[in-house]
Amino acid sequence: MGRIERKQRLTKTWVVAALASVCCMLWGSAIPVIKTGYHLLSLDSADTASQIVFAGIRFTLAGLLVLVFASVQKKKAMLPDRKILKSACLVCLAQTVGQYFFFYIGVANTSGVKSGILTGLGNFIAILLACLIFKNERMTGRKLLGCILGFAGVVVINLMGNSLDMGFTLLGEGCVLISQFAYGMSTVLIHIFSKEVSPVVLSGTQFFIGGILLFLIGIGMGGHLEHLSGPAIAVILYLAFLSAVAYTLWSVLLTYNDVSKVAIFGFVNPLFSVILSAIVLGEVQQAFQIGSLIALILVCVGIYVVNAPEKKRKNKEQKQ
Repeated sequence: MGRIERKQRLTKTWVVAALASVCCMLWGSAIPVIKTGYHLLSLDSADTASQIVFAGIRFTLAGLLVLVFASVQKKKAMLPDRKILKSACLVCLAQTVGQYFFFYIGVANTSGVKSGILTGLGNFIAILLACLIFKNERMTGRKLLGCILGFAGVVVINLMGNSLDMGFTLLGEGCVLISQFAYGMSTVLIHIFSKEVSPVVLSGTQFFIGGILLFLIGIGMGGHLEHLSGPAIAVILYLAFLSAVAYTLWSVLLTYNDVSKVAIFGFVNPLFSVILSAIVLGEVQQAFQIGSLIALILVCVGIYVVNAPEKKRKNKEQKQ
């Protein structure tokens, strides 16, 4: 498949929606699985260093998985060149190191449902950065309205679950918010760099470099992992797998689409997080209620508002 044909297929709204939803479903499962991993490894919420070691192992493995997959697909060793290494270092500082250094700490110090809800801010931040700071695309009233509707869905499910209380700690909610700013920055950087280098190799390289950095930081802080049982190893492998698949798909989508068109689907992520946290962690009371339905409607309307205008423009161009 040539680049032009690939672009035509990957810019179709239904394709973006399907692949982005797969990414969000995988990411939504991360929070409850991470908490399960902490339990299996007997990691205390205050043991930040060991949590960082845990993250480092996960992302190093994710990077290896992506690079091996790319090599098998191309039938040759897909090793990063100097250009990819330069781009990957910048992306990994924002995404793997910046985002997940704070994300892992934050998840350990707040509820799974609340963590999932706060991750909705990252999508809003990504669109604002792309439009207002990097100026890769134009901010329109529809994009802003779509973001507001999407985030409104996140807020609604939070309020209906009674999880938006006055409690706020730097190590809990604060770290999750910082991680989402880093996520927004990495989303824009991936959109920029993947136009010049392979998004798959870029994703694998930045994961591998970032994972090693996180591992070394955690070890330097005195972190270590004990109680490495079969279930604990399975959790680490699953987390590596979901990162490899989700971020590679996301990077490919960002290569051929505007940040706003892809990032708006990220508002589905908190919904998956809420549902999966309810199932895995037993936080059922906060998740399964009328707020979930209202939130889903708001998010879907927000996605439609952002994507419908572009679809109409394409139809007009085809008629002409």
